[in-house]
Amino acid sequence: MPHVVTQSCCNDGSCVAACPVNCIHPTPADPSFGKSAMLYIDPNGCIDCGACITACPVEAIKPERLLNPDEVVFARLNADHFEEHPHADRPPLGQLRSRSHLDDAIARKLHVAIVGSGPAGMYAADEILRYPGARVTVYERLDEPFGLARFGVSPDHRRTRAITDRFRVIARQKGFRYRMGVEVGKDVTHEQLTAKYSAVIYAVGASHDRRLGIAGEDLPGSMATTRFVGWYNGHPDHRDADIRLDHPRVVIVGNGNVALDAARILTADPDRLAPTDISRDALTALRASEVREVMLLGRRGPAHAAFTLPELIGLQNLPDVEVIVDNRGEPISGDSDVEQILASFATEPANPSARRIVLRFRTAPVEIVGTDEVSGIRVSHTNLVRSTNGSVRAELGDDTEIISAGMVLRSIGYRAQPVPGLPFDDESGTVPNENGRVTAGTYVVGWIKRGPTGFIGTNRTDAAETLASLVADLKVLEMSQ
Repeated sequence: MPHVVTQSCCNDGSCVAACPVNCIHPTPADPSFGKSAMLYIDPNGCIDCGACITACPVEAIKPERLLNPDEVVFARLNADHFEEHPHADRPPLGQLRSRSHLDDAIARKLHVAIVGSGPAGMYAADEILRYPGARVTVYERLDEPFGLARFGVSPDHRRTRAITDRFRVIARQKGFRYRMGVEVGKDVTHEQLTAKYSAVIYAVGASHDRRLGIAGEDLPGSMATTRFVGWYNGHPDHRDADIRLDHPRVVIVGNGNVALDAARILTADPDRLAPTDISRDALTALRASEVREVMLLGRRGPAHAAFTLPELIGLQNLPDVEVIVDNRGEPISGDSDVEQILASFATEPANPSARRIVLRFRTAPVEIVGTDEVSGIRVSHTNLVRSTNGSVRAELGDDTEIISAGMVLRSIGYRAQPVPGLPFDDESGTVPNENGRVTAGTYVVGWIKRGPTGFIGTNRTDAAETLASLVADLKVLEMSQ
């Protein structure tokens, strides 16, 4: 009986390298790797050896016979992937992951500073330490490592948060060192780092949020979802966030995975969150919460929702939470898995006593209303217009309404900030680079390199690409000396 990848997949590809028959896809050799919401096991190729279970850092793989009722749907999703994306040509595993050779004498002199200890920084450290004798020093502004893997993953995704165990293994390797509580650009300069280390890699991420650009956005009770997530995860920068839970409704602008995380936390039974590592202060506040409904607003229709299929599946089995899909009265008729699941919510019996998550489509924010604090949000219905290139855009309609709410969270994406001493492209929110190289000796990985796209595991192949550029530069430098 085959094994199955379930929704807590971190997408880092460890299972791909472990599989002796190469039946897990997409692989790092596939163009879709890093873009797919999860990896998939081919049931016709799996030999039931279990090597992938041992390799998976987040316990996302199970034998099909051990799937619980909430996970059975993933057996079909794994099989369906190979019906739609057959992989007749399966290269040997050695081609899936290669490492540039570096002379041992050069490797022993290699000492790299990494700025940032989130997934991108930790995977970069792992790549460097594969060279015998190499050393890394990881600089972290906070007193606790792992960035969004620690402070951005929802506490009820306990298996996903287990990726930090993998990072702790990396940190225990010979040659690894932390410098915690040190902010580059304030406590130490870029010039000082480049003078001290063989190379400097920036893995500073994209920790700021995008703004809506509408009136009322700075009213008390209006904030970024990143701040709310940081609050319930105990992030030092967000522990004092002004969280308003004294109104029956919270509105979230956006319907990506982070928005779904926030909605689940706001509607969850606090007793269910208690065994997790959610902030104790947040848990106390949630026990006294008066929130009964969380409404997520999406500008376009169900076919263009920003959340991934695994996250949507997670909403299907929430205890004591009713999920309502509001498509402005129009039926959901698409054939995609996302649309079919959204349509299925309409067939569920109503539960007036339950807290509710409302997925409202074709609705755009116009203004956050209130005098001294948020009292609601003015929205406009949108009309969907298909462009000549096939893309769909949402145009504001003439009719508006005010939705009452005590708190409005914006969840429309992350954005990086300029890095002191480095060039910055304000339009893309990245440091200009070529395969991770800014200049010889200075490199980037993660979101500051490619923008806020991909998943935790995407940073593994991203780091390998940057390290290949670094090693190439070291070889050129050695030849010139």
